[in-house]
Amino acid sequence: MAASQGERTRRRLSTGERREQLLSVGARLFSESPYDEVWIEQVAEIAGVSRGLLYHYFPNKREFFAAVVERESGRMLRMTAAVPGVPVREQLAAGLDAYLEYVRAHAHGYRAFHRADATGDQAVRRVYRQALAAQERQILAALAADPEFGPAVGERPDVRLAVRGWLAFTTAVCLEWLRDPEPGREQVRDLCARALLGAIAA
Repeated sequence: MAASQGERTRRRLSTGERREQLLSVGARLFSESPYDEVWIEQVAEIAGVSRGLLYHYFPNKREFFAAVVERESGRMLRMTAAVPGVPVREQLAAGLDAYLEYVRAHAHGYRAFHRADATGDQAVRRVYRQALAAQERQILAALAADPEFGPAVGERPDVRLAVRGWLAFTTAVCLEWLRDPEPGREQVRDLCARALLGAIAA
């Protein structure tokens, strides 16, 4: 007997694909509504799965949102990873281009990631702050490996504070840019690059 068209086109998702699907739905919901207004049952309904299956992957909303935040953090770190041996000034434009491309392509996830600190859940906020700390360490490591700045740069409190402030500045710029796409990406990139270089200049 020939299979129906629905049976022919339907494909069972692998564990990894299903998890990614659920996280994508969650990122959209968390980007559009405050944490307290999102119900994990909504995710199951939109994804077309049972609540039991969703709870198999994520036991509760806290762990689910933490997984959304961790996924977005991993994406950002991979996108902006430093290239050993290449001066920071040369890498900055390319790294920011990749970052801004990520922001545009994964706007829901980016917004959801930066909503995490506003939740009242300390465990979720801890995941978010750990993610920001990883970005800060990545930038400081790239500066330390550049002869222009030297290995001691990461030990300077003023530089660490400047990098932390620059991350907050870049986040604010990108969230506003998602609301209003003017100016264009190149202007946003140059604005962020000047801000970092100006902040860490000797």
